[in-house]
Amino acid sequence: MKNKLKNKSKDEFRHFRTKLYGRAVGLLAIACVIIIILYYIILKGHFADMLVSFMNDTFFRESHSGYVVYVELFRNNKELIFLIAVLFIFFLLMTMYIRSFVKYFKGINRGIDSLLETGSDSVDLPFELAPVEDKINSVKNTLIQQRNEIQTMEQRKNDLIMYLAHDLKTPLASVIGYLSLLRDEEQISAQLREKYLSITLDKAERLEDLINEFFEITRFNLSNITLQYGRIDLIRLLEQLIYDFTPMLQEKKLTCRLQAMDELIIKCDADKMQRVFDNLLRNAVLYSFENTEIEITVTQENGSVAITFVNCGDTIPAEKLDRIFEQFYRLDSSRSTKSGAAGLGLAIAKQIVELHGGTIIAYSEQEKIKFTVTLPIS
Repeated sequence: MKNKLKNKSKDEFRHFRTKLYGRAVGLLAIACVIIIILYYIILKGHFADMLVSFMNDTFFRESHSGYVVYVELFRNNKELIFLIAVLFIFFLLMTMYIRSFVKYFKGINRGIDSLLETGSDSVDLPFELAPVEDKINSVKNTLIQQRNEIQTMEQRKNDLIMYLAHDLKTPLASVIGYLSLLRDEEQISAQLREKYLSITLDKAERLEDLINEFFEITRFNLSNITLQYGRIDLIRLLEQLIYDFTPMLQEKKLTCRLQAMDELIIKCDADKMQRVFDNLLRNAVLYSFENTEIEITVTQENGSVAITFVNCGDTIPAEKLDRIFEQFYRLDSSRSTKSGAAGLGLAIAKQIVELHGGTIIAYSEQEKIKFTVTLPIS
């Protein structure tokens, strides 16, 4: 596999390598031609006669003086002069080659700088650097997508906090109002007192739910989920969960049936998995039709266990089902409903299940909602 990746990398830069080789060979050929021309002009040609004639015509009146200067300055040092000329040509051509090479790095540098820009314009590099261009554009598109997702999630969270803060005022005002009535009314019937207390308790519970949602958001942002494994009986855990939900089930006239074997020992973080199942059963209760049944099924196959929660409720549209595990996404967008939670429960449940090496999927059709958690037994 490593050899294939190396060969692929070499093939990607074949055009670039060919361009550099071709340019180097071209400059070398030019250098050879220039050196040959200088050799025949300076060492083998009529350069001496031309130089002596030029000096006599320009600087000296006696023809012999130009010859003497030529001999002293040029003929006696012609090898050195030729070497200096060759080195100058080499330096000039090497400078041209390095400049042509550096422009590729400048292009790559501009491409890297563009990763920090918010614009979606693609990076354009020379044809020889097409593989680098593709990778930079791929990274840029990924960063842009991530920035957009972060902005969307942040906006959802801010909107949710704003909605929750607004909703806190309503139950709080009711609690204060009814408590004030109980305090100020000197003569109040037992029936009216009971009514006021019942309303106050209901509003206080609603206030507690909203505050818990704030804590849920804070915990999600400030902590990373870590697992502490232990061996538990999954069936006993689910039975205890159903028992704890009895008041909620009775309030909505629901029944919950567990179909499972007598015992199933798995290795997991019991507290975290209880949180997952608690969230799934809570959602099933909130979104179930009254006088229906919630069915929890446990099946074991090929070293894994599948826990399925099925309830009867409004069919979840496909576009919402695809986003149901997103952070801060709520099926019910109404900010005043009691079922509109923070939109973190399923996102956290998915994270916990995946940390256990499992999967969680959602399915909804014909007024049936089904969540399936698959976990390795050990």
